[in-house]
Amino acid sequence: MKRWWLAKIAKGVIFLTLAVAIFGYAVMLLWNAVVPDVFSGPELSFWQAVGLLVLSHLLLRGWAPWRHGGGWKHDRWKRRFEEKLAAMSPEEREKFKEEWKRRCGYYPGEWEEHKEQQANV
Repeated sequence: MKRWWLAKIAKGVIFLTLAVAIFGYAVMLLWNAVVPDVFSGPELSFWQAVGLLVLSHLLLRGWAPWRHGGGWKHDRWKRRFEEKLAAMSPEEREKFKEEWKRRCGYYPGEWEEHKEQQANV
């Protein structure tokens, strides 16, 4: 059992190292092909390109590598919200929609109507 985990970890480390090397090299080549000529910027070394790749990942996607567009938390929130709406009576649902409209100016289910109203203003 331990050998299996060690092999899996070793494969993961090798894959991660290769991915960083390939993407870092690609960023370096693309940067050095475009930026110095177009913007008169500096050329990047391999490690600067890897650093730029990591920085852009952190700034654009966040710290956690397992979060992809909201991930399971978004699905869980959406499912709980839909369950809550389904459990409401029609009167409670209408009251909820009116409260949402009062606070936000529109109800998410009526987004198309809201966009049209904003376009006409």
